[in-house]
Amino acid sequence: MNAPGSAGPSMVGRLVSVIVGTIVLVIGLMFSVVVLAVGVAAGAGVWAWFWWKTRKLRQRMREPAPDGAAASPGGHVIEGEAVIVEEEVTRVTSSRLPESPDRRSPG
Repeated sequence: MNAPGSAGPSMVGRLVSVIVGTIVLVIGLMFSVVVLAVGVAAGAGVWAWFWWKTRKLRQRMREPAPDGAAASPGGHVIEGEAVIVEEEVTRVTSSRLPESPDRRSPG
């Protein structure tokens, strides 16, 4: 805030504030570019490590199935059983909860 009766900031003050603001903006932009580059490099490193660790698994998946395995021409057969369990659902029509055996009403 300016003192009462004084004029606003001088032209030199405005010029200095514009220069300082521009420098801070450029440094912030440079910092964000560095952080982004480090993040991309770390992501690429994690991807490369995962790719290297799963190479044997991918190789085994490309190999044909052993002779004893039964597979259909369109893919794999997954065998199993299913059991349907019917449940009885009861609805409580009153808003009052049943009385607990350890809480008995006096009387």
